[in-house]
Amino acid sequence: MGCKSRRKAVFAFLYGNNKNMDVWVYIDGFNLYNGALKNTPYKWLDLQALSQNLLPTDSIVKVKFFTAQVDRRFNDPKQPERQRLYWRAIRTLPIIEIIEGQFKTRKARLPQEASIAFIESQIEAGRSITPLTPIFAQVRRSEEKGTDVNIATHLVHDAHLNRFDVALLISNDSDLAEAVRIVCGEIGKPVHIFRPSTNRPNEKLKSVATSLKNISTQHLLASQLPANLIDKQGAIAKPPTW
Repeated sequence: MGCKSRRKAVFAFLYGNNKNMDVWVYIDGFNLYNGALKNTPYKWLDLQALSQNLLPTDSIVKVKFFTAQVDRRFNDPKQPERQRLYWRAIRTLPIIEIIEGQFKTRKARLPQEASIAFIESQIEAGRSITPLTPIFAQVRRSEEKGTDVNIATHLVHDAHLNRFDVALLISNDSDLAEAVRIVCGEIGKPVHIFRPSTNRPNEKLKSVATSLKNISTQHLLASQLPANLIDKQGAIAKPPTW
């Protein structure tokens, strides 16, 4: 019996169909941003409300938000300032915990896409590529480090300590599949995954999760923070542009 059917049978035997489950939520911050929020008006997102809207019949007890401090960009120098303001805003929610990884920028020498595509087209056409070499460019490459490891560690650890009935994972990162498999298939707790992307379903995650669904625009629209908040430092106002 697989994770989905086994867990469903156990719940039905112990609780019937009326048990209100305690849910802990694990949010891959950059995956959520790039998959569902970037270039939208929904970035001022209430993570607690979003979680509740995704699983409306259960109790959201804890939300762990995994992210990292972004670097200052020449084309958007105020991005770190807006991020810190948003972190202040979501910390006004009592069940939110922010768990930070690292955001690293390094120099790299990479081939230009157009030159690689041209060489590949010559190969496909059966032509010789002996005189051809890719054109390289020196670039500045930014990468987030530690988030997938942090999510996997917290998910398995919390499940092992029996801190939740159900886990809600917001991510589309296939690197988390093994952690989901352990929690769902070996520890025996349901893991519902909501994808911040409308691309093809992630088959690795789908094969191990209790369920896998997409976050909709309606979910985001219904889960916005108030434009003005207050914390110990004072007033927090939603940025006019983001």
